[in-house]
Amino acid sequence: MTTDREPAATAVSTGQELADAVAAAVLAVPGVARLHSGALGEAATYLPGRRVPGVRIRPGGVEVHVVVDRAVMDWRVPLPEVAEHVHRAVAALVPARVHVYIDDLATEPSPMIPSPDRPGPAGTIRTHLE
Repeated sequence: MTTDREPAATAVSTGQELADAVAAAVLAVPGVARLHSGALGEAATYLPGRRVPGVRIRPGGVEVHVVVDRAVMDWRVPLPEVAEHVHRAVAALVPARVHVYIDDLATEPSPMIPSPDRPGPAGTIRTHLE
């Protein structure tokens, strides 16, 4: 008996690749300090032997939970603007609905994002997000 369904290993591999690609795209958005798995770790994609925190892939869409860098507030960039850029980054990879949740603000600025006390123009994030 044959079926048109893909082998389970291929489906799992595709899910792993998608979760990893979404996580990488989100972390590449300036102003995102890290992904956040929620208070109880519920916001994650569970894979064999590991999980991708902050990315929840479901049949109806993708949820992304992030912690925003404190520098975003210092530069007066509105949080909805950061969320919109996270949304765009994920929507480029996923044909389903994308929900972005800003779960927290980092207390320490990310070393990857310039700030007034670190090299780099203060407007770097706003320039990139526009």
